[in-house]
Amino acid sequence: MAAGYLTTVVLATVITVFCLVPVRGPAPLFWFSYRLGLVFNELPFLALYGLAAATALAFAEGDITTAADWAAVALAVVPAVGLAVVARRGLRTAAVVKGALDEALGAGAATRHRPPLARILLRPVFRRRREVRRVANLGYGDAGVRNLLDVYHHRARPEGGPVLIHFHGGHYDQGRKDTQSLPLLYRLASRGWVCISANYRLRPASSHPDHLIDAKKVIAWAREHAAEYGAHPGAAVYVSGSSAGGHMAALAALTADDPAYQPGFEGADTSVTAAIVLNGYLGTYFDGNPATSPVNLVRPDAPPFLIAHGDLDELVETDNPRALVDALRAVSASPVVYAELPGAHHAFDLFHSFRFEALIDGIEDFAGWVGARETPPHRPAP
Repeated sequence: MAAGYLTTVVLATVITVFCLVPVRGPAPLFWFSYRLGLVFNELPFLALYGLAAATALAFAEGDITTAADWAAVALAVVPAVGLAVVARRGLRTAAVVKGALDEALGAGAATRHRPPLARILLRPVFRRRREVRRVANLGYGDAGVRNLLDVYHHRARPEGGPVLIHFHGGHYDQGRKDTQSLPLLYRLASRGWVCISANYRLRPASSHPDHLIDAKKVIAWAREHAAEYGAHPGAAVYVSGSSAGGHMAALAALTADDPAYQPGFEGADTSVTAAIVLNGYLGTYFDGNPATSPVNLVRPDAPPFLIAHGDLDELVETDNPRALVDALRAVSASPVVYAELPGAHHAFDLFHSFRFEALIDGIEDFAGWVGARETPPHRPAP
């Protein structure tokens, strides 16, 4: 029996099951499912490539001879079909994002985009672009490595671009600035944006409001220094984040210029043009303080929000982001775009997948709509 081939088929089947039905517990099985889903739920064709190559090799070497071997070949159809379903879910993202934009911003807010097939199918893990320069490890505070940021800008330094600030996830106790949403940062920087990705202080050495204070320091830094890298003086500043970073981004957007979170830099402009939250946790902080939940901080002059969440997120149920969406729509005068992505797990922003590329297209359309209506300078009252 072709034991090696059967092992490949079984592994592909396990991967497919975890992509289609992610595990939420117990812990050992959850983490195994979660790690596999990080890669293969976004890039299912990688598993398909491996399965097809293993099948071709087994036939080429004459390993498929017995009834058991043919049964393994038949079994391979199961993960192949399942992975095709996973891929189709990702392909549906473009329509879902378009619908969310049109619903919140009006018909025609979303434009047609052609997915970068070569990048997605052949180079999904290579995020860098030749035309973009990364300036690493610039200090914005006095907390050492946890107060460093990276700037991504077009090598030609075109003038007049907006600014995007991104905060990584990691449960507030891990993570770093050069790991998440890199396809988004490099795409926008290649379009002339100045993009910033920042570290911040982590638990248990630090807690709320230390993280939020760091976020505001980054916003203040951007307003002071982004023009040096091509941003327009007084440029629109968009704040974004993944998971815990999404929580930070939402809090920062809803507490603009609040001196309680700006010790020593109370006069700095920390307002933002809009907030973008990706697979974010949007409830209370670990201490349970209601004031740490963005839901309890909504305000009539809140900036526009775009919130994207997976309907199969293993870590944060969809009720969590929906609560903030409902609260904002009930109070805020600004639009709230909510895109619930079919088949998406947590941390869908790591690779050039059909899902994340379609969402980046939507983020560009969202920023274009907001930018066309912005009346600078905008500084909401504390």
